[in-house]
Amino acid sequence: MNIEAKFTPDYIFESSWEVCNKVGGIYTVLSTRANSLQKIHKDQIFFIGPDIWVDSESPWFKEDEDLYPEWISYALQTQQLQIRAGRWDVPGQPIVFLIKFEQFMERQNELYAKMWRDFDVDSLDSYGDYHESTMFAYATGLLIESFYRYHHLESYNVIAHFNEWMLGAGALYIKKFVPKIATIFTTHATSIGRSIAGNNLPLYSNLHEYNGDQMARQLNISAKHSIEKAAAKNVDCFTTVSDITADESAQLLQRRPDVVTPNGFEKDFIPQGEIYTKAHKKARRALKKIAEITIGHNIHRDALLVGISGRYEYKNKGIDVFIDSMKHLKSLTELNKDVIAFIMIPGWIKGPREDLLKLLSKEESYVTTEIKKTNYAEAYPFTTHELVEPEHDRVANHIKHAGFHNNPGDRVKIIFVPSYLNGDDGIFNMDYYDLLIGLDMSVFPSYYEPWGYTPHESVAFSIPTITTSLSGFGVWAKKEGDHKAGLDDGIEVIHRTDYNYNEVVEDISSLIFDFSLKSQEQVSMLKQKAAELSDKADWAHFISHYREAYGKALHNSFIRLSNPHKLKSD
Repeated sequence: MNIEAKFTPDYIFESSWEVCNKVGGIYTVLSTRANSLQKIHKDQIFFIGPDIWVDSESPWFKEDEDLYPEWISYALQTQQLQIRAGRWDVPGQPIVFLIKFEQFMERQNELYAKMWRDFDVDSLDSYGDYHESTMFAYATGLLIESFYRYHHLESYNVIAHFNEWMLGAGALYIKKFVPKIATIFTTHATSIGRSIAGNNLPLYSNLHEYNGDQMARQLNISAKHSIEKAAAKNVDCFTTVSDITADESAQLLQRRPDVVTPNGFEKDFIPQGEIYTKAHKKARRALKKIAEITIGHNIHRDALLVGISGRYEYKNKGIDVFIDSMKHLKSLTELNKDVIAFIMIPGWIKGPREDLLKLLSKEESYVTTEIKKTNYAEAYPFTTHELVEPEHDRVANHIKHAGFHNNPGDRVKIIFVPSYLNGDDGIFNMDYYDLLIGLDMSVFPSYYEPWGYTPHESVAFSIPTITTSLSGFGVWAKKEGDHKAGLDDGIEVIHRTDYNYNEVVEDISSLIFDFSLKSQEQVSMLKQKAAELSDKADWAHFISHYREAYGKALHNSFIRLSNPHKLKSD
């Protein structure tokens, strides 16, 4: 019998540091998947996130004091668990529990000693975010156990799903104290793999020569690696998001995932038809306007708007490749169209540039108005916001080193937007998606990218995009839709290795140049192809992988429970 059909969960608990806490791509994974899971397990899936909100409330959390008030009171009285219940303000509106964990910080050494005795987790060299994350994970384990026992769920199929090393301690807690619950652990990116890549070591060509424990000691991340490895090896079902990370996990964590669960996307909010056209024009006007203010002169109305976005991971996200690609493109004498390259990567900023704010506040022409430049604006005229330490900013320094002056005669110009685009950045005051829709194309030349939501989002918004064979989405797209050379199918997946940096730079500049020659009709066809590809990667298609993971977790837990000598405690 099919495992998925035989074993179906009655209750699911899923926890992450990014529940109601938008930090990176995992927030997008969980928040967009929630709608599909709610349709299948209506109000029987509970998300658990950290209650870190002190001076302000999470903008994504809607508290509801009518949800499980008796249990919440019981958990507070018996275990000092401070829990708030509500709804996650995303499509599907799933139930969410936010929990405080600071009260466990003073017990961290005691808890670390127990993890060492029970699961060989080495927390000796822990530092930084390890402590907060692990105490939150421990509190999550207590919350799940409390709910499970209070509501007498022993006769039900219950899943506890933990995301990333930050929740590893929760998975281990449940295995020890509530072994009847089936556990899932998902690594979206191994801590040691990301560290190897970020330290300029060749990850892919040398992967099978690396020992995860040894490299973790060498790169000073033993604690994170240790708890991640223990969680992966002890849960009933281990998953990851792409074939690339599956290979990485098999080598560095010494367990190959039971299921690969690729990241889908919820497209219901993307505008269609005439509304899309209006949103595109509005975003294009905003991008063009801010670019003109920043560089101080007019931009041709047919200029090609190109963008890169994501977390500030200079090498892993391919920001270095993007800048050098623009430099190479600038050197092509055949280029006869202006290209404006936007780097929308949040950095360490003081706030919006004062001179740009003054220009934006004036009613007359924002380009021709003379405003005295600040010293910062003179030194870093390509940024929209003022960096705290621009002299130490790798992106700003690379742009300067590459010789970008954004002069009127330059065909290629770069605009660095080092702010979160959340609608309140002071310059654009528009959300990222509301600006993304205005781009002509996007480029994500990743070196380390377990999945890659940025190219995924781009094609979902009908934006032709370039990515690489080192991103999970790129590998998937190569199988499912990138069958033609160039961008003729809406996406191009460039072959990237540890050693072909210059070749990738030239390939990207060549693709952008070719795109600049296309007619409006050809561009419209590429946008349609991009959207068609994204249709194959929405949650309606990918949720089946999670149902398979639930089935395998329950199946494996039943086998485990049939061997009671393996259980340490119930």
